[in-house]
Amino acid sequence: MTAVPMTSMAAIGPGFKTGTYIATITAESVNINKTKDGEDVLTTAKAGSVFEVLEDLGNGWMKIRVNDTEGYLPVSGNAEVEEAEAGEIEQVQKEAIESSNSYKRQQLVSYALQFVGNRYVWGGTSLTNGVDCSGFTMRVMEKFGVSLPHYSGSQAQMGKKVTSATMKPGDLIFYAGSNGKVNHVAIYIGNGRIVHAASRRSGIKTSTWNYRTPVAIRSMLD
Repeated sequence: MTAVPMTSMAAIGPGFKTGTYIATITAESVNINKTKDGEDVLTTAKAGSVFEVLEDLGNGWMKIRVNDTEGYLPVSGNAEVEEAEAGEIEQVQKEAIESSNSYKRQQLVSYALQFVGNRYVWGGTSLTNGVDCSGFTMRVMEKFGVSLPHYSGSQAQMGKKVTSATMKPGDLIFYAGSNGKVNHVAIYIGNGRIVHAASRRSGIKTSTWNYRTPVAIRSMLD
C-alpha cells in the first residue's frame, strides 16, 4: 500500500474515487466534525483508527465514513492517507457497521433506563404515563427504528434468535407462564441484567436476566 502524507487528496491525481483510499489516525486523538465549516464534534478518534475516505474537500479536509454516517476530518498532522489493498475497504466498512450497531445498542440501553421508576399500566403504551411490558419494549425499539407489535408473544417471533452466550445489550428476553406461552418481555442491558415494565407494584425496574427462566432471546437490531 502506498502512503500519501499530504493535506489534499488532489495530490494523488484524477485517479482518486470513493472506495479506494483509507485514512489512518496518527495523532493521539483528533476531533471529527459533523460539518466541514462547523465546530460541532461528531466523535473523537484515537490513534490507529481507520476510516474510509469518501471525498477530498481540499484545504486539508476530507469527508470520511464514520459508523453509519459521514464526518469531516482535518488530515494535516492528524492522519495518513493510503491506497487501500484488495478487500481492505470492505473490512473497514464491516468494522464501521459493527461499531455503529454497538453504539446504537448503548444508546438504546441508556434511553430505556431513563424510564426506570415510571408506572406499569396494563395495556399502556406511554413511557412516561404508564406502560406494560410489551408496550415498554415496543416504544423503546420504536425510538431506534424498529417496529414491534404490542404483544410479547408476537414480538418473540420477530428478529433473530440468539443464545444467552451471545446476547448483547438491546436484545429482548422473553418469559413464559405455566402454560408455556410467552407472557413477558424485557430488554437486556448487559452485565447480567434487564430493564422491564415488571408489574403494577414495582413499575419499570431492573432485574437479573434469569430471575425467571427465559424461553427465547431475540435480536431486533442485527
